[in-house]
Amino acid sequence: MAEKVRRLLAVVAMVVTVVLTTGPAAQAADAHRAAPKTPPAGVDITGVGLSAPLRLRADTAPTQVVAVIDQVSWFGRTGEAKGPKPADLGPKYTIVVLAGDVPKQTYDLYPLAKGGPRAYRPAKQPDQRKTTAGWFLGRLNMSETLRAAGVPLERRLDTVTGGVGGGERVLPEDALNPGRDIDDALAELQRLLLLNVGVMLVITLGLAGIALLVRRRTR
Repeated sequence: MAEKVRRLLAVVAMVVTVVLTTGPAAQAADAHRAAPKTPPAGVDITGVGLSAPLRLRADTAPTQVVAVIDQVSWFGRTGEAKGPKPADLGPKYTIVVLAGDVPKQTYDLYPLAKGGPRAYRPAKQPDQRKTTAGWFLGRLNMSETLRAAGVPLERRLDTVTGGVGGGERVLPEDALNPGRDIDDALAELQRLLLLNVGVMLVITLGLAGIALLVRRRTR
């Protein structure tokens, strides 16, 4: 009988090893390690007064990147077909929104246009997605946002709030959140812990069943 018990315990130990190495917990850990990370957002700015492009990245300038993208992220699918007269637009600043090192969207911003800031979205976009050209009213703080990002514009104390807004984003929210990877890691760790607890419960119940079976046979 003792020999049978040892054999049963050896089988249980083998099952435990297989479950821990190839079971749901191990598979979830492998999936987490293999899952590609969302590339960080970035913005390139060119225009009047800039001898070289401003290259802003979420890992080094997250506040500025989010603020600049917020200037265009709410635009709808269609804008106005005609914009202000060229003489009323003022200096132009072109921004290119990137995911990692890949250009996704481009816009022309006119923070000093008469009647309020304006933005133009060309029909031809870097990511080749289908869109229509259009003009949009810009946020009232466009000039201050660009100035904070490094564009040589005079400070305007009367435009510290956002102004108009709403609609859809250019990039997914998770691409703009530097803390997302940490949140994902914590959530994945919690799932792994729950899976391991479940595996241990199954093993414990199996051992208890075997012990009960052995006890009944040895009476």
